[in-house]
Amino acid sequence: MNTFKKTTLALAISALAGGALAQSAPAPAPEPSPITANVTVVNDYRYRGISQSNFKPAIQGGFDYAHESGFYIGNWNSSISWISDANSAGGRNNVSAPIEMDFYAGFKKELIEKGFASDLGVLQYYYPTTGLPSSATNPNTTEIYVAQNFTFGPVTGFVKFSYAVSNIFGFANSSGSYYPDLTLNYDTGIWGITANAHIGYQYVAGNYSRTVSNSSLYSYTDYKLGLTKDFGGGLSLSAAYVTTNAGKSGATYNYSSPTGKNLGGSTGIVSLTKTF
Repeated sequence: MNTFKKTTLALAISALAGGALAQSAPAPAPEPSPITANVTVVNDYRYRGISQSNFKPAIQGGFDYAHESGFYIGNWNSSISWISDANSAGGRNNVSAPIEMDFYAGFKKELIEKGFASDLGVLQYYYPTTGLPSSATNPNTTEIYVAQNFTFGPVTGFVKFSYAVSNIFGFANSSGSYYPDLTLNYDTGIWGITANAHIGYQYVAGNYSRTVSNSSLYSYTDYKLGLTKDFGGGLSLSAAYVTTNAGKSGATYNYSSPTGKNLGGSTGIVSLTKTF
């Protein structure tokens, strides 16, 4: 048998052996990507219980990068109308701010034990705005936050504390405002459905008026109860009941739409999310 035939036979045997090994041992699972992305459509963008889109649908999306060390960085965006709505109610119809852009970074690690991740980070809310008068308070907001995630069997969630190191969402002299909140999720084990619950308290500091401070006028508690259905492949559908106890100043709601509706009123929220 010449050298060429010997080499050909050896390669054939090697290929057969390799095929047999491949069939007997499963291929290793691909490494999870450190980058994920998401897109959501929702019938009303509610943030901390207050409508940011004047009860209209919004489109949202972003991405996250998570390093194995625990460091993460990301960006999330949503269509909004509340800045232009608030200014139009004051007679300024040339103010445009159609989008909210959130930039965040932090460190998240299971320091206590598995299923109990501690999280520390900073979040910048940025609103590209044109036409805003110089007398108005810039709505851009910077918060630092600390959170503790937890897992108890089918129950997961987190407790979180966010603290504003700048003026918050256009309120003058409101640095030092804060938002503690608690979120709980319960895996029902039925049809991929998870029950969700949330409560938070938005304290708005400073900015004293003639008779009362914003901490009395604009501070409030928000609540949410809902269900999330996981369809697999990164697709999920959520439905929730959202409400707040945001009050009135006389006959006017403290968080009011241009037509006088309560932006923190009770409502149903439906959203469809795809994660990549």
